[in-house]
Amino acid sequence: ASQGWRAGSAAALGIGAGTFVHIFAAALGLSALLATSATAFTVIKLLGAAYILYMAWGLLRARPAAPVAAAPVLPPLSWRRIFAQGFLTNVLNPKVALFFLAFVPQFIAADAPNKALAFIVLGCIFNLNGMLWCHALALFTAQASARIKLPPAATLWLNRVTGGLFVWLGIK
Repeated sequence: ASQGWRAGSAAALGIGAGTFVHIFAAALGLSALLATSATAFTVIKLLGAAYILYMAWGLLRARPAAPVAAAPVLPPLSWRRIFAQGFLTNVLNPKVALFFLAFVPQFIAADAPNKALAFIVLGCIFNLNGMLWCHALALFTAQASARIKLPPAATLWLNRVTGGLFVWLGIK
C-alpha cells in the first residue's frame, strides 16, 4: 500500500510464482511426501515460522524519524525484494501444499489418461485467478492508500501491531 500498485503487483507475482512451485510439486508427488512425512512438514513449517519472525523484526524495528510523532522510517523495498518476499511467504507455507493435495484432485477424473497434466492445468487456472485477484487488490489498496493519509503515530502503531501479529503467528 505504501509503495503503490506496482509493488503490490510484484508481491502478487511472487505469490503466484510460489504457487507454481506447489502446483508442480503436487503434480510430481512431492507434496504427498510433505503430507506423509512429519519431519519434512516440520522443517518447512519451521522455515516458514523463521521467515515470518524475520518479517516481524523488520516491522518492529521501525523508528520515528524524530522524537515528536514522526512517520516511521521504513526504507522502500525494491520490486525484486517484494517479489522474493511474496515468493518465500508462499513457498514456505506447508498449508498451501496440503491445500493443493486436498483441493485439485477432486476435479480430476479417476480415469483421466494424464493425471499430472490435468493437475498442472487446473493448478494454473487456480493460480491465474488468484493472481488476478491479488493484482486487483494491489490496485485498490494503492488507490485507497493514496487517498487516506494516516497520521505518523498511527502508522507507527499499525507497524507495531502488525509486527506483533507476525511474532504471534511465527511462534504459533
